Amino acid sequence: MNKVILAMAICLGLTACGGNGTKKDNAVKVQQSQPQGTKDCVEVLYFHGKQRCATCMAIEKNTKEAIEAQFSDELKNGTVVFKTIDISKAENEKIAEKYEVTWSSLFISKWKDGKETYENLTEYAFANARTAPDTFKNGIIEKINGMLK
Repeated sequence: MNKVILAMAICLGLTACGGNGTKKDNAVKVQQSQPQGTKDCVEVLYFHGKQRCATCMAIEKNTKEAIEAQFSDELKNGTVVFKTIDISKAENEKIAEKYEVTWSSLFISKWKDGKETYENLTEYAFANARTAPDTFKNGIIEKINGMLK
């Protein structure tokens, strides 16, 4: 009986926030060209749907806190950009398709010389944002610093 309840709780949790919502591959990917008029920068993209679990909300909160604390000057001058994207809205359909996102997800994207490289940090975010927020924040800061180089 306990195993059945545990299995149901896990399934409910995954459906509530949509599970990982992205392909499992978190390798660095290269996209097409940069939108015209966009300068070189690092974008941190947090995607979510209408329903969000505690972990999903912790991902957004802790990502935002880390970026604002560590990269305030870069946020002001546009070198670092943080975007929260509700994929349940029609206007965000194209960007969700671009990153193959179907639910809560976290990406860090580097735009350099008209080309984009990005990394899917969704698994890392779900593993750490709520249970190890300091570890999560340090990892985000490290990734952004690496992409700013």
